[in-house]
This record gives sequence, structure tokens and C-alpha cells, in this order.
Amino acid sequence: MYLKNLHLRQFRNYLDQKVLFDAPKTILVGNNAQGKSNLLEAVELLSTLKSHRAARDRDLILDSKPIAQIDATLLSQTGSIDLALTLRSQGRRTLKINGEPLRRHLDFLSVLNVVQFSCLDLDLVRGGPEGRRNWIDRLVIQLEPIYAHILQQYNQILRQRNALLKHSKEIRKGEFSENLDKMRSMEYENPDQENRAEFPMPNSELALWDAQLATAGARVIRRRDRILERLMPLARNWHSSISSSTEVLDVKYAANIEVGDKLIAKDNLEGVRQAFLDKIQQRAIAEQFQGTTLVGPHRDDIIFTINSTPARQYASQGQQRTLVLALKLAELQLIEEVVGEPPLLLLDDVLAELDLNRQNQLLETIKERFQTLITTTHLGAFDPQWLRETQIISVVAGQINQF
Repeated sequence: MYLKNLHLRQFRNYLDQKVLFDAPKTILVGNNAQGKSNLLEAVELLSTLKSHRAARDRDLILDSKPIAQIDATLLSQTGSIDLALTLRSQGRRTLKINGEPLRRHLDFLSVLNVVQFSCLDLDLVRGGPEGRRNWIDRLVIQLEPIYAHILQQYNQILRQRNALLKHSKEIRKGEFSENLDKMRSMEYENPDQENRAEFPMPNSELALWDAQLATAGARVIRRRDRILERLMPLARNWHSSISSSTEVLDVKYAANIEVGDKLIAKDNLEGVRQAFLDKIQQRAIAEQFQGTTLVGPHRDDIIFTINSTPARQYASQGQQRTLVLALKLAELQLIEEVVGEPPLLLLDDVLAELDLNRQNQLLETIKERFQTLITTTHLGAFDPQWLRETQIISVVAGQINQF
């Protein structure tokens, strides 16, 4: 898979810029805040329809203009593919493949496969669980585009259930105050009478959302775990190579529900669903008290260990960098194995964060095998021989010029 060209109009700080990629490796060089990362973000959007830097489309559009346009041409084993994405400050996106509008976003996903590695990924180990969940979700979507629909469905059900729990909590709070006043009044009038406040049981509507949440949540858990099972041996091999076989990496999916490894491994969706419902019953009182859903994959985590020691608490900075680099190299390998074509690699200002050994490991792996877009503020970190085989582009205030 090869990205042949990219055309940005009114996207971020680009008014109207075209880029032709004429080498397997392209370096975007320039000072900070000039638009290097914005260009990689546009490629990321064409792959996953998501940005890890912005939640709203209007934040991606230049100077509050009504629309932004991203167009690209890919070369794949099946031939040339034209992609077009229109973002609107108000209104829905428009997606096209080879000029044909798409009704389903699902059909656009993962036509272009990418692996992105930025300095933000270095916080993957010690950061919060949400970052690790987002990381695995992005990978699953590329390998199983239907997962985007499954995840969206789960999140919609979760929002509805949370709204119901919050509403019920507010009602109970109001009724508690009302009953408390009533009890005090009755106690004043009849001090010897035993008084009890009656509180309503939880809304039976909640049981309907429980069933839907468990069904959708079980599908999320199963797919996340399945991809991690395939990724783990690849990451372990890369980690062993980078660390000169002195360390052993382990990656485990830590589900919020009490479900055994064998249950997931056997692809027992009904078993996972039942375990989900059992955990909901266990946490029912706590959920009603807090007014939010405490059970489900939105609270899951991924645990990394090095030599059986939790990496989040005890890994050094060097070990963290080795771990994340191993994960990214494993992603490249897994996507290539599943899709049948090498993905595009986006390196966003990350080489400066890696020591010479890890840089060499990464650059040696890339070679001519993966088309790579790299952002940097200077070229001093690159081997002169490597630079001679690389397209170098200058980025200054949203203006692109080739060296």
C-alpha cells in the first residue's frame, strides 16, 4: 500500500496544499507549530475517521470556514484508489471512494491502513487506562472495521444507561429529602410512633439496558482480547530483540468483569455475556448510589509486565520506550499479516525521544518495506546515507516546499 498524493484544503492551517510522495520515506522538517503533525493527522483521518488530537470536526477546519477537504490517491494490490473526506463545521461528513459517495462510514474504514507512533504514545505504559483502551480500539478497527459499529453501539447504550441511572439518583435524592421532612413532621406530631420512609425500587427499565449493555459489551471484550492474543507474541519477539533478550514482555487484557481466560479463548460470547450480567447484579447498589455504570469494557485495562513486574509502576523510561517501540513494530507486522499489504507508518516527532539503539532498530525495520512519513525539527539525527534515499519536505506556516 502506497500513498501517492495528498491534497488538503482548509484543513487545520493548510489553505490549499498538494503533496506528491515520490519516495518510500518522507521527512517533514520544520519548527514546531508549522503544520507537520497536521499533515499526519489528515492521513490518520483517512484511515480511521478519527483524530487523536480533536474530538469535533469544526476544530479541524481552518479559520472557522464551513468545510475542510482531504483527498488522497493510494496505490494498492488492487489498483489505484481515490479517497475523499469532507468535514463540516455544521453537518455530517461526506465520504467518497473513487468519486462514489458512501452511505456507510464502515465502508471507508481501513482502505488505508496506518500505524502512528508519536511522543504521546510513550505515555501508553504509565498513562491512564483510557489511553490503552483507545490504542487497542484503533488497532481492532483497522483489522476488523465492523468493530467501529460494535463500539459505537456499546457507547450509545452506555450513555442511555448512564442517563437513566443519573435520573434515578436525582429522583431518589429528591424523594429522600421529601420523606425526611415528612418523617420529622410525623415525629414531632407523634413522637412515640415508629416511622419509616419508603423508597422506590430501581426502575424496571434498567433491566432492559442491562441486557443490551451485556450483549454489546461482550462483543467488545471478545474482539479486544482476540487481537491482543495475536499481537502479544509479535510484541514479545520484538521486545526481546530490542532488549538483547534480557527482558520478557507480557501483555494481558484485564477485563472489568470476572471472566476467565478460557471463557474468552473459547469464543464463548454467551458465557462472557452472563458473566457481565452477574457483575452488574453485584454492583447494582453501588451504581444506583453513584448514578453511573461501573461495569463494562469502558473500565477495562491492558496490563504490561516486564520480567513479571508491572511496567506501569516500575518500568524505567528506557524500558517504557522499548515496550512501546515493540508494540508499534508488532502492529506493523500484524496489520501486514492480516491485510496482506504493509501499512503506512507515521512517525510524529518521536525519533528524538528514542536513543540511538532504538532509532536504529526502528529505521532498520522500516527500510523499503513500509512507506513512512516522519516529522522532525532537524535532520541531524538521521544517517546521511538514509537521507539520500528519502524525500525531504519543508513545512513553514502551512506551506510545503520540497528540498
